[in-house]
Amino acid sequence: MSDQQDNNRPRDEKEDKGLAPYRGPERSAPYPTSRMAPAFDLVDMAREIEEADRLIGTSVGGKLQVIAEQVRQLRQQAHEVLDNAHRDQELHRARCNFRRIPGHTYHLYRRPDGETYFSMLAPEDWRDGPPHEYAGSWRLEADQSWTEVGKEDEEQQQNRADQQALLTALLEKR
Repeated sequence: MSDQQDNNRPRDEKEDKGLAPYRGPERSAPYPTSRMAPAFDLVDMAREIEEADRLIGTSVGGKLQVIAEQVRQLRQQAHEVLDNAHRDQELHRARCNFRRIPGHTYHLYRRPDGETYFSMLAPEDWRDGPPHEYAGSWRLEADQSWTEVGKEDEEQQQNRADQQALLTALLEKR
């Protein structure tokens, strides 16, 4: 009987209750329709479902751990950005009696009353030493952010060392 004819024939009570035999195409039957088909055991199906659930749980758990680590890193980066912005604001509020030019290095000093000011003179440029407490040397960047002179050098050295180590590792694998 064709699929079209099956749809047009009247249904009996067993079919209404879902107890009648399957009459559709064999390839989509919910159970084996041939003696040669492998037997489906309910326990085997439950075991497959349990294994699939376990694998899905492991996969989802791993993905969520990666996302959680990314969120932690983004939170840390956000704190660093905010800390740098606060520091840059404080440095821009330091007293300065000359025009600041991006790319130039300026030296920060602190008076006894806590007021900070920039000078073009480094501590070693003063004949008898700086008149106030030296608080660091800073370079003004084009985006109006500040880079501490000593820190910038350490970061560049670390980047160079990392690049050299990576290059060495890649060449050794050849």
